[in-house]
Amino acid sequence: MTAAWTVDSSTGTLQVLTGVDGVAARLGHRLTIVMATWRAEVSWGENTPAAVSVSVDVNSLAVDHGEGGVTPLTVPERVIARANALKSLSSNRFPIITYDAKTVEETDTGCRLTGELEIHGRRRDHVVDVVVTDQGDTWDLSGSSQVRQSDFGIKPYSLMMGSLRVADVVTVTVAASLAKD
Repeated sequence: MTAAWTVDSSTGTLQVLTGVDGVAARLGHRLTIVMATWRAEVSWGENTPAAVSVSVDVNSLAVDHGEGGVTPLTVPERVIARANALKSLSSNRFPIITYDAKTVEETDTGCRLTGELEIHGRRRDHVVDVVVTDQGDTWDLSGSSQVRQSDFGIKPYSLMMGSLRVADVVTVTVAASLAKD
């Protein structure tokens, strides 16, 4: 049997969770960023997933909310944070983030994807564990993975002469539901 699944923003969420670093870290907000436009294609072999390809529109980035900081994150601050993130990602030059998993291994809780992640024009090997839960009429998929921005040539945003900056490591999370056919 050869089949394909499509997972995208209509069936799930893709988020980036940032941290803060530096001597003034307690002043900054830990951001939850939503990628509004993304798509994952899961190709099937016999009875198992064989490959996964993901494409993310960098310019669809939106700052959903922030935690921490001295005061709550305001709407104008979210707009500024979005602009800074797009600048750090060089979204005009590199508008798409891709992940291509050529190996899909079954695990006790779902599967392990092994492939290449491309951000900011640089490709790196990357492993993602996905939890798959049978909900009867749907399959629930979830996973998270840490990405070090500097591995992809991205300089995390900073201010106050570097005493407050976005942490180099961010966490990418995905959650989706697929209806069973």
